[in-house]
Parts: sequence; structure tokens; C-alpha cells
Amino acid sequence: MAWIRTLKLHSFRSYETAELADLRAGLLIFYGPNGAGKTNILEAVSLLSPGRGLRGARLGEIQRQGAPDSWAVAAEVQTGQEAVRLGTGLDPERGAGPEKRVVRVNGKTAKGQNALADYLSCVWLTPQMDGLFLESSRERRRFLDRLVFGFDPGHSGRVTRYENALAQRSRLLREGKGDPSWLSGLEQQMAETGTAIAAARLDFAHRLQAACRSAENDHFPLVQLSLAGTLEEALKHGKALDVEAEFRDALSQSRRKDAETGGAEAGPHKSDLEVVYADKGMNAAQCSTGEQKALLTGLILAHAQLIAAERGEPPILLLDEVAAHLDESRRAALYEILEGLNAQVWLTGTDQAVFDAVRKRAHFFTVRESLIEAVET
Repeated sequence: MAWIRTLKLHSFRSYETAELADLRAGLLIFYGPNGAGKTNILEAVSLLSPGRGLRGARLGEIQRQGAPDSWAVAAEVQTGQEAVRLGTGLDPERGAGPEKRVVRVNGKTAKGQNALADYLSCVWLTPQMDGLFLESSRERRRFLDRLVFGFDPGHSGRVTRYENALAQRSRLLREGKGDPSWLSGLEQQMAETGTAIAAARLDFAHRLQAACRSAENDHFPLVQLSLAGTLEEALKHGKALDVEAEFRDALSQSRRKDAETGGAEAGPHKSDLEVVYADKGMNAAQCSTGEQKALLTGLILAHAQLIAAERGEPPILLLDEVAAHLDESRRAALYEILEGLNAQVWLTGTDQAVFDAVRKRAHFFTVRESLIEAVET
């Protein structure tokens, strides 16, 4: 398994500097008042995996206000019998150019963020995700794609290529300057990458559904997952090459209409993840707030268990203010599942008493005004 042994922050959010050393696998619990800087710690860890972290923040938003130096996160990660040094941050040599994130592995600059996926996988649950089932389909697509990316690092690149081609095609159609051959090239790229995106989502949803069934228990309700989208539906009944050709032809035939609407009527950018409370046959959006929290928690736990089963080692879990919102029985079940994963789990909370059940088995830290101190238990 992989876990973080040391963590250092510099000019990161509320932290001028901070360092955590001698960390171990198991439960790491950070407690303190709201606004103390607990979530910032989890966000720093999440940025040691590819992507924009658990807040989805822009690079400049992470910078500590008034700090003269660029923000940075560094860690020593234990992977099996070896240790690797990972670092990431705002490129200090960007000058007046656009914000750029740099990644280093053992002191050497990597070609991109995907290099981090070779060493660390992170799964997180935050209060900001509570409204997932009530928000737009765009947020659920982003949620699903992040889960897929944990298994298939190439998925992020395909999504980016598709979105770039879609934006270029939309702009050319809107401006009425689209050369037919250039538009055809963009539509071919959209067809290829769009079909691959839909296929990857379908395959992952199938595996995650199986993990949810195998992890079924009395405390976190079983979810029924499905994908709503033209490409996903077509792939259920046809071959990928045929679906790709049909999508390309549909894009070509809809140019005039898409020029008026400014986009494309169909494609993976229109798909949606549908989640149903299986025992009740009720869409998650119609469930109570407590049921939605339990559904989402169970889904995230199943995802972590799926990673552990397929990769042979669990991910690092980042759970922000999760335990406090569960009743006592679900809280006990959560701790049991987390300890069974044999993973490094970072949890936050305002009340230390919420973690009494694992007091003798967890490692505690207080966080106050962005100062972190280990607690003897």
C-alpha cells in the first residue's frame, strides 16, 4: 500500500509553512474549530494526485494571500518497500504568462500531472459534494469522470481533447467561418474521443455497481447506477466503431442547427449519472438529506474498495466533516469499513468526541489558526 510519511506546505491557503512528519497508515484525525485550516490540509494531499484537487480550485486561488512565493506541496510517500518524493505547486518561473502547475518526482520535473498517478491515488468526500444529486448534470459528469480517472489516467486527456474540439467547432459555426474540411476534422476528433469517453464511463459504472453490491451492508444503502446519454445508450446495443461513425455523421448533419444553439445537441457533454436508492426504487434527488448523505458515503466507500480490489492496494481517503453528519450506528460502520481497507485515511471534524470509538487506534492532531499539533492519546 502507499501512504504519506511526511507532508510540507508552503504559502498554501492559510498556511505560511507547515510540516507533518512521521505519519503512518491508518486513521489520521484533524480536529479544531471551523476556519482553522483543516480542509486546507486535505486539499494539499489531494493535489498530490492528478487533477484540480478536492475543491476544484484554480491555481491562483490556492496561493496564500500576500505571500511573495508561489505555493507548493511536498511529500514523502511510502510505496511498498521504497519511498518517493512528490512535489507540486504553482510554477515560480511562469512570469507574466498563464498560471501553470509544476510536478516533480524525486526532484525531477515531470512532463505532467499524470505522473502522480503512478504513485498515489486519492478518494475524497467533502460537504460541498452533498448537493451532487440536486445539482446540474454537469457536476455529476465531473464527479463520474474523476472516479473514472482514478482507474484510467488517459480518460482525463480524452475529456480535454473532446471539450477543446467541441469549443473550436462551436466557435467556427457561430462565426460562420467554418471550412468544411476543418469542421470534418474536428467532428472526427469529437466522434473518436466522445465514443471512447462514453465507453470508459459505461465500463466503470458497471464495475462500480458490482462493487456496491459486494459491499452492501445495513448501514449504507445500495445504489443503482445508470448513465443517460445518446452515446452510452448506443454503445449498449452496437459496436464502438459503428457508434463513432453515427456520431460523426450526426454532427455533420446538425451544423446549421448547432450554429444557432452554439453547441452540439448530443454527445458525452450531455450525459448524466443517475443514482437510485435501490431498496426504495427512488431517485437520489427525491431522497431525504440524510439518505442522500448515506448514498454518497456508500458510493465513495465502494469506489475505494474497488480500487483496493483491482489495484491490490487501497487509495488514500480524504473525508472532510463526514463522521459528524452520521448517526452513531452509521459512524461505527464507517470506522469499521475504513479500518478494514487498511488504508491511510485523513478525517476532519470540529468535535473530538465524534472519534471516541477509534481514540486508541487513530492518530490525532489539533488544528487552530493554521497551527497543527500532534496529540498524545
